[in-house]
Amino acid sequence: MNFAKSFRTGRLGSILALLVAFLVCFAAARLGSSVTTPNLDWYAGLAKPSFNPPNLAFPIVWTLLYAMMAIALWRVVEASGGWIAGNRTLIPFAIQLILNVAWSFVFFGGRDPAGGMVVILLLLGAIVWTILAFARKDRIAAALLLPYIVWVCFAAVLNAAILRLNP
Repeated sequence: MNFAKSFRTGRLGSILALLVAFLVCFAAARLGSSVTTPNLDWYAGLAKPSFNPPNLAFPIVWTLLYAMMAIALWRVVEASGGWIAGNRTLIPFAIQLILNVAWSFVFFGGRDPAGGMVVILLLLGAIVWTILAFARKDRIAAALLLPYIVWVCFAAVLNAAILRLNP
């Protein structure tokens, strides 16, 4: 048996692909968190709507969402036969992940709810694009992203409310 082929498509390759998917998603999470956490005092001082969740909810929800993103990414990589191989399905995923991190840098790092609103609207479009692209490869992968888009829609409403309450 050809080891290189087994590595790419066999059990070991699948496990490594899953580990890489988790690494990619949680590296993005860590990068976003690195700019969010130092600015939590600023966020605490903002006027927020009554539907603002408690602070404890955010890390719990985001951890679950990043794990679901990683599993979705892994499923698409597996369904596509690898990471590269002309896999254009990963382009929208990469763009939405970059926009996800960019939102933290703009909203928290830049302390700019208006800029955050622009980024989150772009992020929503990129998530829709990702879901549609993933659905062509693996419907379960696409379904795993549905809670993510719901949460980001909620976050967009929250962002808009914070913007309105803090002119």
